[in-house]
Amino acid sequence: MFTKKGQRLIIILVCLLALITPAFGADPSGAATFEENPDTAINFAWVLICGFLVMSMQAGFALLEAGLTRAKNAANIMMKNMVDFCIGALGYWAIGFALMMGTATGITGLMIGLNGFFLWGDAYDVTTIELWFWQMVFCATAATIVSGAMAERTKFSVYCLASLIVTAFIYPIYGHWMWGGGWLAGLGALDFAGSGVVHAVGGFIALAGAWLVGPRLGKYRKDGTPNGIPGHSITLAILGVFILWFGWFGFNPGSTLAATELRISIIAANTVLAAAAGGIMAMIITWWKFGKPDVPMTGNGVIAGLVAITAGCAWVNPSASVLIGLIAGALVVASVWFIDWKLRIDDPVGAISVHGVCGIWGILALGLLADGTYGEVTGLLYGNAGFMVSQVISAVTVFIWAFGMGAVMFYILKKTVGLRVSDREQIEGLDIGEHGMSAYPDFVPTEPSVKGD
Repeated sequence: MFTKKGQRLIIILVCLLALITPAFGADPSGAATFEENPDTAINFAWVLICGFLVMSMQAGFALLEAGLTRAKNAANIMMKNMVDFCIGALGYWAIGFALMMGTATGITGLMIGLNGFFLWGDAYDVTTIELWFWQMVFCATAATIVSGAMAERTKFSVYCLASLIVTAFIYPIYGHWMWGGGWLAGLGALDFAGSGVVHAVGGFIALAGAWLVGPRLGKYRKDGTPNGIPGHSITLAILGVFILWFGWFGFNPGSTLAATELRISIIAANTVLAAAAGGIMAMIITWWKFGKPDVPMTGNGVIAGLVAITAGCAWVNPSASVLIGLIAGALVVASVWFIDWKLRIDDPVGAISVHGVCGIWGILALGLLADGTYGEVTGLLYGNAGFMVSQVISAVTVFIWAFGMGAVMFYILKKTVGLRVSDREQIEGLDIGEHGMSAYPDFVPTEPSVKGD
């Protein structure tokens, strides 16, 4: 009756009609929600403003990654950090949110959600969509962590595919286990703002990607020792650190989902103290080891402290936050050295160490140091060994899930479409090869060969 071309056209038209057809949701105007509880308005404003702050962290990641890599790849870095947010927003809208925050019955509900796709039906509701927006900016953050670890040698098209898979499937499924009523939540595991759900997931997917894509040209000598490849702008990198630090005041306090939760003052204090302690510890270690304080490593120490405090920021006291940050600052220095010198995995910005390793530390630190003053959450040092066990299980699970799924994803992409650009493109820079332009049109390359790369 219809040709194959006609059938395809009908399918496309039906899909478009489904997207634009009005759906009768639970409360799409917000009138009923406001009438039921007028205080909801201040909480909505709080969550949305904090969400805007979290979105601004994309700019921080873009500047940090661009500054710590070479000028010939700066446009590629900025493009990836812009487009992964676009892809993340759409992927999480279409599929990810339903898998993460949707509901299902029986054992299925312990693993994934099954409603809320495309924010149709009852999901067309002001409260549900507020939650979608909040979780979407977190989801995009997890995806963008991968960018830095695979910088300067990964095909842009492959990165786009990976961003879609991460935001539509890998991140949401683990997120459901922890925040969507899944099996980890049932065990009693907690993660207030995402040391595990956001940062460890992104960090260990990044580990898989950096491992499978291989190092940049010239990164390792014939004897296996690493060459330093300096970034082109410490100014941009540290500006990125400050923007990330500022955005984190949305990330952590906003996770109360209510301005009426006055614990937000302690959460904000814990956030700044852990970051400061992480930066100071990284500075002291590099000053002692190299005779001069290292600027990029100090910046990574600040981010490491932020990552580590994110899981427990609501449940620990300020002194514990300083301890968490100090340990994170030491961990990031040790981890960067170990990954570079022992594992010989090339991570140009230290993303694996900052987000993966310190994300795990954040999960475990909560299990140790929660003091019981908020939500009756107590850790091992306050007599609750069972909670510590739950946190250990969560830490092991996030590594297995994120690294395992990341390895499967990147292995399939490597064997099908390929992960790496050509050697020639690496030497010339991905700005020209992938985008046909330069971030700095007057920039003259000074790297004439692979040896100089």
